[in-house]
Amino acid sequence: MKTIRFYFDPISPYAALAFWRLPEVLAGRSYAVDYLPILFGALLKANASKGPAEIPAKRDWTYRQVLWLARQQGVDLRLPAAHPFNPLAQLRLAWACAPDGLTPSRWVVERLFDHVWRAEGADPNDPERLAQLAQQLAPQRVADEALAKQRLREATDAALAAGVFGVPTFEVDGKRIWGQDSLPMLAALLDGDPWFDGPDWEAVRSVPVGVVRA
Repeated sequence: MKTIRFYFDPISPYAALAFWRLPEVLAGRSYAVDYLPILFGALLKANASKGPAEIPAKRDWTYRQVLWLARQQGVDLRLPAAHPFNPLAQLRLAWACAPDGLTPSRWVVERLFDHVWRAEGADPNDPERLAQLAQQLAPQRVADEALAKQRLREATDAALAAGVFGVPTFEVDGKRIWGQDSLPMLAALLDGDPWFDGPDWEAVRSVPVGVVRA
């Protein structure tokens, strides 16, 4: 059985939508999933980029689009009290729930996404809500706080080294598929579409850069 590496940060509504739809994509296909919480902000910083919620006009569009996409998927996505927010508490909690050598379970990841994206108008970092989330996940928690921080750093650094630049990203056999809207592409890769072994996959690297903005 092959493994899909699913890189995510609960700050991303697109990652939440991809997570909720992934079982549909995997139906009838024999794949395991490793859920890898990483810090999206670190990816943005490393690539001197901004997230969609940091560009005013794009921010408005992002929320409109994810609400529409959720409606199309039949999921009850709700916007949090404020966005973007600092997701470190949720990310570290995810790693605190992962046994040594393993990644968090789908059940744990689902609790994180529900905490952020299914409680309308709620603050993901409200101390009382975080305490309730930690209590809900308490039976899963096996790592101490320092180790959880370390594992988050290591996972984020490894993602950057592998070429991950955004979330959600799916990796299969060294090939990375980025974005909630690329789930059909992921399905084709899982089904062995020969295009992925053809010349186009690597040829894009040889396209010259025409202009570099100052």
